[in-house]
Amino acid sequence: MQKLIYKFSSGLFSVKNHDKIKGLAIAELNNPQKKNALSKQLLVEMRQALSELAASKNINCVILRSSTSGTFCAGADLKERIGLSNFETELVVKNLRETFNQVANLPQPVIGVIDGFALGGGLELALACDLRIVTKSSILGLPETGLAIIPGAGGTQRTPRVIGVALAKELIFTGRRLSAEESLKIGLVNYVEEDGQQANNKAEAIASQILQNGPIGVRAAKSAINRGMEVDIESGLKIEEQLYYQVCHSQDRLEGLKAFAEKRKPQYKGE
Repeated sequence: MQKLIYKFSSGLFSVKNHDKIKGLAIAELNNPQKKNALSKQLLVEMRQALSELAASKNINCVILRSSTSGTFCAGADLKERIGLSNFETELVVKNLRETFNQVANLPQPVIGVIDGFALGGGLELALACDLRIVTKSSILGLPETGLAIIPGAGGTQRTPRVIGVALAKELIFTGRRLSAEESLKIGLVNYVEEDGQQANNKAEAIASQILQNGPIGVRAAKSAINRGMEVDIESGLKIEEQLYYQVCHSQDRLEGLKAFAEKRKPQYKGE
């Protein structure tokens, strides 16, 4: 049975330990009546749960998904925004942006499983994940310009970093929706699977591969890549050097060398 790590009474967002894969957490959106629209309460729950995950030394990989098939996240809860002042709307979007930043900045790799629609804020949430696996029937897009606004929770920044500037501009300027296969073709997602079960199986298989490796090394690699993408290559190489120095002084590095010499699987402790 999966052990609950974090869940609110409203149950809009929960985090559980995987019942078979040690070190893997399953984070789930659970508001199917609203197609997991990003309401204020859902964001409150997400932010608190993400803070718990960020501090965890026992969780070394996270799968982010919907608790129900057919819908990943429909984006912002537009009904909540009706009647809001400009200032209130800005605060809502700021909260959304900061929540997705928390996802992106988790020290653990985050694998997003998208089964169904991931539009607007839903796609921005997926873009905050490190890897994305979608089902064949999934639809992805950033339709905000059709509402006379722009993607405001990271879409204008993360999309070009993932697929390149020209394709990102086309996707955002036109607001068109992408099929799973087209999303794979342009590099927006990593894998396309037949259905939700197969997508989850793929995510778990990748997580299992990640979890075989030294958690200190994996976390340092994520940090080096993410931070290096924001600077010139010389500065990025300095970041890599600093992080390499840190991992060189870990007990896990010595365990990895010892296990290699003894022809056995290493027993990493994250130390």
